[in-house]
Amino acid sequence: MNLDLSDYRKNYKKKHVLLEDKVPEDPFELFHKWFEQEKKFCNDNDEINAMSISTIGEDGVPETRIVLLKEYSKNGFIFYTNYYSSKGRSIKRFPKTCISFYWKNTERQIIIKGNASKVKKEKSDKYFKKRPKGHQIGSWISKQSSIISSRENLLNQYNEWNEFFKNNSVKRPFSWGGYIIKPYRMEFWEGQENRLHDRLVYYTTTYDVVTTNNHQTLEKKRLVVEEENEWKIYRLYP
Repeated sequence: MNLDLSDYRKNYKKKHVLLEDKVPEDPFELFHKWFEQEKKFCNDNDEINAMSISTIGEDGVPETRIVLLKEYSKNGFIFYTNYYSSKGRSIKRFPKTCISFYWKNTERQIIIKGNASKVKKEKSDKYFKKRPKGHQIGSWISKQSSIISSRENLLNQYNEWNEFFKNNSVKRPFSWGGYIIKPYRMEFWEGQENRLHDRLVYYTTTYDVVTTNNHQTLEKKRLVVEEENEWKIYRLYP
């Protein structure tokens, strides 16, 4: 099969402009502003909180999948999963992760790099209680990322656990809970005409970036933030 996709092309015409002197000092404020603006175009079936998360797999290769953002604040971005899933094992071994959002209605992307860690048990318990009972039961039966013989086997297990919990509340399994990603780099991308897209990067702590000198030779430049919670900004070529 050979499918030519060279004519698939989108022209960006929202006329938003992302300028350094027009954005807030805190990237979480800009994230919230963009989230709320995208939300205006969405209905109940749109998962505006869907995000890709990339981790380093056990074979050393990056793995990317879609998860749902369940909470965000200046402390970080929270999602829930099975701790023994491929992503859970990856985070335990190498906690640096990358999450990204693509919001087509406002023609924007956000790419966030940060360190992931488990949230407190009480927080996971509180969220688990909010889930529909069927979802709660699914958390018990799924040995996420492990091999299963057939879908029939999966449904049979669900029916067994559903019967078991028929007259009982479902407690959170110890193998399931939340992670919070505390960012040290947040890139905001806004589509522009002629592919001259805006890309502003917020960074904190010490951060290495690739730059070019006057002869277009690649070199590394170390950017240093002196205060722990201070954010700095630089612009990238599209």
